[in-house]
Amino acid sequence: MTALAERLTALDARIADAARAVGRDPGELTRIVVTKFHPARLIDDLAALGVHDVGESRQQELTAKRGETTDAVSDVRWHFIGQLQTKKAKAVRAASDCVHSVDRDRVADALHAADPEGSPLDVFLQVNLTDDPARGGAAPSEVEALATHIAARCASLRLRGVMAVAPLTAAPAEAFERLAGAAATVRRVVPDAAWMSAGMSGDFAEAIAAGATHLRIGTAITGPRPDRG
Repeated sequence: MTALAERLTALDARIADAARAVGRDPGELTRIVVTKFHPARLIDDLAALGVHDVGESRQQELTAKRGETTDAVSDVRWHFIGQLQTKKAKAVRAASDCVHSVDRDRVADALHAADPEGSPLDVFLQVNLTDDPARGGAAPSEVEALATHIAARCASLRLRGVMAVAPLTAAPAEAFERLAGAAATVRRVVPDAAWMSAGMSGDFAEAIAAGATHLRIGTAITGPRPDRG
């Protein structure tokens, strides 16, 4: 617990420094702790340290951990940040407060159909910043059409902004500038979709400089992921 608290404090200080360096208020940023492969008790520990947002990338893990954590995490928001299959949309919606990976009409439709009369679900439109169409995310040329579809056809989804992972083959700053361009496109469709989910342990400073509002930080806070085998 002491080591976890020290890593969390150190990382938050680095985030604050990166924000101030580009004239931004650190209070504008949401730090999401990615707990992939870690046991549910880690989320209890994080909540005790004041963490309000955690992220999972696998539906089974998300569902299981949300069921295993204690009442102490009732204030925690659960973010689904992994690729989403339409067949798992119902389970993801049931266990998530926010979904970062809506990348095509069918995913949006499946999430909406899972609870069309329910409380609005915050979603990000995921953008593919690579040249590989097999990677998750909508192509930049598809962003406007997808945003329009979500806004017009999926009333139970609240489009908040865009999300992306910087490709390994490009400088993060350049990639996140392209994401900022996609964000501007989305805002032409949904003017208040001002969030940007970008930046991980190794590139959050570049993401902050490009306008990120939500940072997905894993090992810099949690330490190495446990051996699964």
